Amino acid sequence: MRVLLAAIVFWLLVPASRGEAQSDVPRPSRTYIYREARGESLHAYVFLPPGHPGAGRAHAILLFHGGGWSAGAPEWTFASARRFADSGLVAIAIQYRLSTGDVTPIDALEDACAAFEWTRGHAAELALSGRIAGYGVSAGGHLVAATATVGCPGKGSGPDALLLWSPALDLVNDRWFASKLQGRGTAADLSPARHVGPSTPPTSIVHGERDNLTPLAGVTSYCAALTKLGRTCDLHVYRGLGHLLTRNLADQESAYDPDPKARADGILQHHRFLMRLGFVKPPQRGRTTNDGNSGRR
Repeated sequence: MRVLLAAIVFWLLVPASRGEAQSDVPRPSRTYIYREARGESLHAYVFLPPGHPGAGRAHAILLFHGGGWSAGAPEWTFASARRFADSGLVAIAIQYRLSTGDVTPIDALEDACAAFEWTRGHAAELALSGRIAGYGVSAGGHLVAATATVGCPGKGSGPDALLLWSPALDLVNDRWFASKLQGRGTAADLSPARHVGPSTPPTSIVHGERDNLTPLAGVTSYCAALTKLGRTCDLHVYRGLGHLLTRNLADQESAYDPDPKARADGILQHHRFLMRLGFVKPPQRGRTTNDGNSGRR
């Protein structure tokens, strides 16, 4: 079932319609190997903003794809990465290990932590300011949120802000996730909603009210805990929509039907969040942003 979801997410993340050629998918400006893990080279795909580095340093955002921890590819976030880069960020789509064989989400979380560490270590080379946001879809939302809550080794390894789209934030009752752990730890150990703390960064979440794959309850629990600590959690819930804002509630895995207006609004809300935090600049007077009309996430 989750493999079917992975195929669906592909169509959500490519830049235009299902009929568009693969050659039209945005391409990164640079590609790096950020980590070697068990003989596997893991890549960071860097999208630079126009004119970068120019006269100053840019903020960055790391992107993590969905796919139920066991499927997916960084290319699924390339359209989003290009959009973030066009807004002035250095956007980096991250490859992480998928939960196949003896690899588990714990390994993927280690990769996510390593990606933030690598980015900070290459701030001078990439002309970065040092401020790094994290963006994640579904399972990728879980991983990036976990770097900020469950935590990473060392200081300052995680993101300074979180942008999440249909994230899995409380996995205690998720049998699929439990099976992927293979007895290494518990779902509670890795549930961001159970580990919110005073250092959890400001968060913006886009979620469907009737999501039955990453239920809204986990998201509201996360936001309630963050708000109680006096931290920022902007939650945008879209009524009558399911996972990844699908309109097809009967089959949210294999008959995906995104609501275009809700998706455009979610993209806009994330952009406004980044503006409030100073990650991107407001549009110049007389110019408009294309966030509400840009392509697939």
